[in-house]
Amino acid sequence: MYQALYRKWRPVTFDDVCGQNHITDILKYETSENKVSHAYLFCGPRGTGKTTCAKILSKAINCLSPVNGNPCGECAACRSIDSESTTDVLEMDAASNNGVDAVRAIRDEVVYSPSGLKYRVYIVDEVHMLSISAFNALLKTLEEPPAHVVFILATTELQKLPATIISRCQRFDFRRISTSVISDRLLHIAKAENINLNQDAARVIARHANGGMRDAISLLDLCSSSGGSLDAARVEELLGISSIESILGLANAVLNKDFSYIFTAINDISTSSVDIAVFWQDVLSFYRDMLVVKTTANPSEYLDSTADEVEKIKQIADNYPYERLLYHIRLLDDAFAQMQRSGATKRIIAELTFIKMCDPSLSDDSSALLTRLSALEDKVGMLALGGAVQSVSEKAEPKEKAAAIEPKKQNKQQIADNKPINKKTISYWLEIVENLSKDYRAAMGLKNGSRAFIEDERVTVKVSNNFTVQMMSEDDVKASLSAMISSREGRMIPPENIFFEVKGDDDKNEDDLFDTLI
Repeated sequence: MYQALYRKWRPVTFDDVCGQNHITDILKYETSENKVSHAYLFCGPRGTGKTTCAKILSKAINCLSPVNGNPCGECAACRSIDSESTTDVLEMDAASNNGVDAVRAIRDEVVYSPSGLKYRVYIVDEVHMLSISAFNALLKTLEEPPAHVVFILATTELQKLPATIISRCQRFDFRRISTSVISDRLLHIAKAENINLNQDAARVIARHANGGMRDAISLLDLCSSSGGSLDAARVEELLGISSIESILGLANAVLNKDFSYIFTAINDISTSSVDIAVFWQDVLSFYRDMLVVKTTANPSEYLDSTADEVEKIKQIADNYPYERLLYHIRLLDDAFAQMQRSGATKRIIAELTFIKMCDPSLSDDSSALLTRLSALEDKVGMLALGGAVQSVSEKAEPKEKAAAIEPKKQNKQQIADNKPINKKTISYWLEIVENLSKDYRAAMGLKNGSRAFIEDERVTVKVSNNFTVQMMSEDDVKASLSAMISSREGRMIPPENIFFEVKGDDDKNEDDLFDTLI
């Protein structure tokens, strides 16, 4: 009879457990030194080894010939536990036995000595499913059980357990297993099972397992059932996973407002075996990866992607301003929540969301407005000198008009020659003001049409009145502004290089241009 791979390859010793060395090392030491606790609590995500470690621990503390804290697997005690013929190791599923009667039965049994082993072990899986009355019935027994009884509780939802239960146990937190560790384990299993699995395909499976070894092995079992070689493309097809190329294409289509490509891509997904909600999670993860690339110096540490994939993400992330990226992530997250509702038409939600992502003017959300303002400020930064000069020249005499237009021509020539313009508008100024006003009430005055410009390492802030200049010239305010601007610019802007000035006539002309663009 065929046995599922995750059961066949379940670890039988602590050394076989992958990615949980911080737990298995302690359990091996306690077992080898005979320092066994009366109650253990294993908590963490599904498929990370909680129940497996509970079974190994039950064997290790009863083993007649333990090897460095591991069960030998050969003695009578180990064989009886493996065959489930002993009555001294009891495994209970709290999801189906969550009443007080099941716990009372345990409480009545613990007084009896083990029939054939050193310890009577109770493994309670999904313990958070017990009722309040069942927890209360377990409290006293869990705190002071007989010397021959060991409780091992396992749960995926620690927050649902009463504090009185947690405080009576030795707690171990199981972590999600890294993609590289899962990938190596899958390659090892595939080689032993004569499955033709390459490294890229193993990485795709590992990434899709979301840190769970059991899920990863189950997915490998599913993919291998189709026969033949397994590469990344084949695994993505079998599991209904969207490739990074397809998501890259959609992200580029959003930038270019290519509606035809978007509708075609969504149509292909809806007519294929891929669930749009699953695809949406992949898109959301991709935008998260772009945010990581834009905000960290070494993004590879936080991405489950190859070097080539990271480079592709960097290239497209360069075209997304922070404001637009955050706006898109919010839209994607809201759309995913809508897709979870019963009866939701996922295809329509996906199409409408991508259209909103293409054009922020279609949304009245505050993050959409911030995106539009950021784009306008970038345009104003490029047109600041030329636009202001043009508005003045319209009222000037012919000779003055010619003199006023000349700098604008030079400015355009600089842009054409790709020469940098030292002075530029700080496009994220509204965000800086918003954050600063949370700590300094006086910064509220900056919300009244202030503008900020950066030239080399000098920052000039144009405000509407002298009172705001006086309030903002404090050292602590300048220090906060220096930290915020330096963080966004990626270089140091000293506090002493930040200056506040009252707007002049030329600044008002620039404001008129900005208002006209809006």
